[in-house]
Amino acid sequence: MKKSTLILSALAIVAGLSFTSCNNQNTPGAAAPSQNDSIAVAGSIVFFNMDRIMAEYDMANDLRAVVETKVNSIQAEITRRENKLTRDLNDFNNKIEKGLLTRSVAEAQQQKLQQQQAAYQKFVMEKQQEMAEEQSVMVNNIMNAISEFIEKYNAQRQYSMILATGGDILTTPVVYGAPNLDITDDILNGLNDEYIKNKDNGSAE
Repeated sequence: MKKSTLILSALAIVAGLSFTSCNNQNTPGAAAPSQNDSIAVAGSIVFFNMDRIMAEYDMANDLRAVVETKVNSIQAEITRRENKLTRDLNDFNNKIEKGLLTRSVAEAQQQKLQQQQAAYQKFVMEKQQEMAEEQSVMVNNIMNAISEFIEKYNAQRQYSMILATGGDILTTPVVYGAPNLDITDDILNGLNDEYIKNKDNGSAE
């Protein structure tokens, strides 16, 4: 029997997030700009590295750890059920080969094994769907937190556009940008500061 597996797929987010500049009035509660002379001036088109955000954002790492724990638990249960089904099938085949079962008993046991196998396959499909939903919710929570933070962040910075880029060898969609237009560190520091504050206040997801 082919071994069934549930694998938490790696997050692959290759998308550009753009935000038009906000009005000149500061938004209440907006993140204050960091004191960094290399940060671009208002009106610039800037970018941040989504891969770094996903790797170093504390909220993303915490949520991934939760999902991975669930996946490991479900995979263990799938393996346990699969091993039991395999043992039962091997025992049945061994008895058939040795002629230890009457036809009626063999037919009854075969039917029971088929029902057991169908139940196992249904269980695996349900758990695969459950994990897909867990992962989707996880990604949505992370993306929503980043989006909300950037809206507050840009209310202070007043950039004309903020792009998300990804990749190490040849980043896309921003293949090259002047270092002062890379706001990854600024966003990452702000996201983690906000996440820690929310955790301390007991309001983190």
